[in-house]
Amino acid sequence: MKKFFTFILVGFFLISAICLDASAAKKGGKISKEAVQQMSDDIDTITKKIYSRTLMSPSDNEKLIGIKIQLDNQMLVATATELAPLYYKVGNVYKLRKMNKEAIDCYQTILENFSDTALAPKARAALAELGIEVAAPVVSEDAEEDEGI
Repeated sequence: MKKFFTFILVGFFLISAICLDASAAKKGGKISKEAVQQMSDDIDTITKKIYSRTLMSPSDNEKLIGIKIQLDNQMLVATATELAPLYYKVGNVYKLRKMNKEAIDCYQTILENFSDTALAPKARAALAELGIEVAAPVVSEDAEEDEGI
């Protein structure tokens, strides 16, 4: 019965998060600074629970899932460099929880969309720790000539 209730609760949360994200995308496509700060605070709280070996509650799981959905939905509308630290933090939470597939997804998002940020080398190192080999970007001769190399 608890599993059923948790499943219903998570489903409701996910649907409401998707609806909120859709309305935010219609309003301008950019996530507010307050929303970014709230997500960051929520991730930090979850990370503290993991490090202190405290059990995560269903609401913690819901927050983590909701944050990932919000980030992914925002990436559909427009990339914003303030999302890179959130993806990195969420990736770390997933890695600590041994949810490697989800962690890899977060780190790869950083490499694909925020390769010019300071978090790209950290994401590459985290992927290497997870056993994922990431090749350095190949620079073509034409690109070298354009840059004056």
